Amino acid sequence: MARFIFITGGVVSSLGKGLTSAALGALLQARGFSVRLRKLDPYLNVDPGTMSPFEHGEVFVTDDGAETDLDLGHYERFTGVAARATDSVSSGRIYSNVLEKERRGDYLGKTIQVIPHVTNEIKDFIRIGEDEVDFMLCEIGGTVGDIEALPFFEAIRQFSQEKPRGQCLFMHLTLIPYLAAAGELKTKPTQHSVKELRTIGIAPDVLVCRSEHPIPQKEREKIALFCNVRPDNVIPAYDLNSIYEAPLALHREGLDQAILDAFAISPAPKPDLTRWEDVAERIEHPEGEVKVAIVGKYTRLEDAYKSIKEALTHGGIANRVKVKVEWVDSELFESEDPAPHLEGFHAILVPGGFGERGTEGKIRAARYAREKKIPYLGICLGMQMAVIEAARNVAGIAAAGSEEFDHEAGRRRFEPVVYHLKEWVQGNRTVKRRADDDKGGTMRLGAYTAVLKEGSKVAEIYGATEIEERHRHRYEVDTKYRDQLEEKGLIFSGMSPDGRLPEIVEWQDHPWFIGVQFHPELKSKPFDPHPLFRDFIRAAIETSRLV
Repeated sequence: MARFIFITGGVVSSLGKGLTSAALGALLQARGFSVRLRKLDPYLNVDPGTMSPFEHGEVFVTDDGAETDLDLGHYERFTGVAARATDSVSSGRIYSNVLEKERRGDYLGKTIQVIPHVTNEIKDFIRIGEDEVDFMLCEIGGTVGDIEALPFFEAIRQFSQEKPRGQCLFMHLTLIPYLAAAGELKTKPTQHSVKELRTIGIAPDVLVCRSEHPIPQKEREKIALFCNVRPDNVIPAYDLNSIYEAPLALHREGLDQAILDAFAISPAPKPDLTRWEDVAERIEHPEGEVKVAIVGKYTRLEDAYKSIKEALTHGGIANRVKVKVEWVDSELFESEDPAPHLEGFHAILVPGGFGERGTEGKIRAARYAREKKIPYLGICLGMQMAVIEAARNVAGIAAAGSEEFDHEAGRRRFEPVVYHLKEWVQGNRTVKRRADDDKGGTMRLGAYTAVLKEGSKVAEIYGATEIEERHRHRYEVDTKYRDQLEEKGLIFSGMSPDGRLPEIVEWQDHPWFIGVQFHPELKSKPFDPHPLFRDFIRAAIETSRLV
């Protein structure tokens, strides 16, 4: 039966609970334990699927088709354990489940209350798969004191009381600010955060203290005294040059040992950190640098493309180069030459997105990459924009566009080479969708198989002719233009097993120009970079040598 670690946060948000949880999971794995990580989010959205990227960052999609918090991406990247739909839940989903049960009469006429009905629903979620792993790490979103998070805090308090003594542990992440005027670190915010946590019945066993300055032993002892934790369980967490240094840095500070001691696991298995030492060495000692432009419309918030940025870093790790990413707003050149904005880059990536805003700039970026022979990777919408560019400027379909944009405008303006996906095969059933369906959870989501054309560049990159990748889209390239486009050199090199849905396109006479309908970035890891990103960066290195 699993031991449970509940990770909470205080003082301010964005301290890095997700990253710390992921790094701890990696450290426990390094000691030979199996782990699973979960995220419990207090917001009332059922999931992040309908949220703007500016609100919540990217949506991370699991193999089984769940739209989840971006922290699950950290969990996967650090542990290699594929996330599942049961690893992410929100207040919206919890309340929805409770109300569905009430409508069915499952509660036998009882008055429905936060305690016990909502808290019981949360506890039931936490218990899923508890017999599958040695450690279950559950991160609570937000900060202690947030009113919407109270049911989750109460649920984990109850949960810890219901489990045998020593089976649950609370880890609290907090901030130790430095006041430059006084020239000293201040522990009072941490004391108040722990006090707030204790008022709702939770006493932290381990404190992880974020700080921009070294925390002296005297201050650690003070924190331990006033927060009622052991001095060895006050773990400093400092800013790092790379997030992939976190497992090694937290190990040096004794986090994994503190956790095992708190669970009375003795003797503790020795850790094998070879994987992370190799990753850190490659990051710290690159043998070159390449510049990659991410051309999108959510460039004001880097978390909107979090997995893409990390996958590019992984490609750099595989090739022993530093990848310098620059964010280029596609709206800057919707009606002008993109050259002034894209010159000097060794590769161009156009990511996914929704809506017409910024798409003409993405189309111009695809044309620039095609004509200048610069490596291009188009993901989801980025593939669709590359097909539209080819249709307009090579195949002679001047009015080529997407049905998505006509749908927004409410009138026909384009010849739709990209259309609304009405049905597809999922397993042994046909899924059907209409353009006016609800937005949430209605896309083609999760892992699907693609068959690659023998002899194609992608088949060479993958070293296989059948792959499985994760999707998140509701529009699709129309195969009725396939012959017309292939005649001009744009090859449909990956298709769904039934041959109806295009998965990959590539330019035949280009050094490296590939568009994919799926999201390869979601499966990339620092110790196992995705083949497409590994080869994309290799191609960028070749371009850098020609400049």
